[in-house]
Order: sequence, then C-alpha cells, then structure tokens
Amino acid sequence: QVQLVESGGGLVQAGGSLRLSCAASGRTYSNYVMGWFRQAPGKEREFVAAISRSGTMTYYADSVKGRFTISRDNAKNTVYLQMNSLQPEDAAVYYCAAAPMGWAADKNQKIYDYWGQGTQVTVSS
Repeated sequence: QVQLVESGGGLVQAGGSLRLSCAASGRTYSNYVMGWFRQAPGKEREFVAAISRSGTMTYYADSVKGRFTISRDNAKNTVYLQMNSLQPEDAAVYYCAAAPMGWAADKNQKIYDYWGQGTQVTVSS
C-alpha cells in the first residue's frame, strides 16, 4: 500500500510558476512509476507527466512539454512537478499517482493503482 499526499497548489498569474510535491508513504516507493495527472472542470482526467522508478526517464503530455518538469527524490519518497509559464488552460486539480507495475512510457491511467487527493492549481489571466 502507498499513500500519496500532494501539496504546493495555489493561485498564480499567467506566466508564473508553481512547484507541486507529492509525498509517499511506504518503504518500496522506489519500486513505483510515478505520474502526475490533472482534471479541469467538465473535462476528463488527463496525463501530464511520468517518471521511471530510477528517475532517469521522463515523459510528458505535448501540452506541457518544455514548461513542466517531473523529478523524484527516492531518499525522500517524494515526486515533484515544476510548472513554469503557466497558462489559464493549465488550471485544474492535479493528482499524483503510483504504479507498481508497468512503465513510465505508458501514459494510461489504468496502470496507476494509488492516487492522491489532489491539489488545486488556479491560473489567472
């Protein structure tokens, strides 16, 4: 079992930055692929970014590539999402998720067994 707790959301002006964190419980954190997803009002939850177990491989949705960076610190059981050049269309509830099986390259939500409660990101224009 893994419990995930996100933090770092908030209100930011367009063009600004936020850094989300996701702290995980459990001794086997490094065995999990970690991902970030988001869900805007009236829309389906979508893939944002994922990172491999070792942290050497990262994958991004086209909409955030070049602006967002996912990273992880296995010693701290934490995954991060650095979000730069935020735009109003980035506003959503952001969720981190853990996948015990599968690969970070697989952007399918179905491989993720554990989810956090989400953190709200609001971007004003």
